[in-house]
Amino acid sequence: MTTISTSRSRWTSPLVYVVALAVAGVTIAPIVYVIIGGFRTTGQIAADPIGLPDPWVPGNYADAAATGTFWGQAANSLIIATVTTLLAVGFGAMAAFALARMEFRGRDGLYSFFVLGLLFPVAVAVLPLYLLLRNLDLTGLLAVAVPQAAFALPVTIVILRPFMRNVPGELEDAATIDGCGRMRFFWQILLPLSRPALVTVSVLAVVNSWNAFLLPLLVLGDPAEYTLPLGTAAFSSQYGSDTARILAFTALSMLPALLFFMLAERKMVGGLAGSVKG
Repeated sequence: MTTISTSRSRWTSPLVYVVALAVAGVTIAPIVYVIIGGFRTTGQIAADPIGLPDPWVPGNYADAAATGTFWGQAANSLIIATVTTLLAVGFGAMAAFALARMEFRGRDGLYSFFVLGLLFPVAVAVLPLYLLLRNLDLTGLLAVAVPQAAFALPVTIVILRPFMRNVPGELEDAATIDGCGRMRFFWQILLPLSRPALVTVSVLAVVNSWNAFLLPLLVLGDPAEYTLPLGTAAFSSQYGSDTARILAFTALSMLPALLFFMLAERKMVGGLAGSVKG
């Protein structure tokens, strides 16, 4: 039995590494191509689509950043991502606390309802959602942030609930004996202990909000309110013949979310691991 297990591990380990490298290559290659393509000219790309810049042309990035619309669109994306994250994490944490630490009738059914929300894509509800927002007279950046926060609630609750549930009940009992109320326990003890999970759901909310395209496309009619994904599409239509500048603008648009994700990667992995364990 030991020989079979050793043989399997000997053959599966290289296979796992090969598959992991293949997945990483497929994921990273388009990003690298876009970034490097921004340092080339359109003529270079047409002559050799997968070649390296010769010479390097940093002016494409300078021209893309110099456009007045880029920084305005980046600010709009930042505002929407910030509001979305605050709403999703704030309300999600309170809901997860109730579902994890309180006993009430229908608790498991309510949690199952949020779990089913993971299977409900934004594209399915985008038209009714647009009509609802119009009837509520909710427009502008807030009309994008609020629905995005609502769609981020299920994954937020699913990740936070196991963390809050795994905190020993004795700790809460001790805090109660010391005069700590339930809400004080939530703010001062439970949330700090759930920091890895909070980082995880915050990163997911920021990245998903930053990359959102369909809902902002339907809701934001004023070009001054465009987010970076919409700005990239508009820039591509305006400079359709200049592939290099389009690649540079695209690279700049995805860079903030990419850097944020890379900086928070370790804590995010820890949060997901704790969620699976719980």
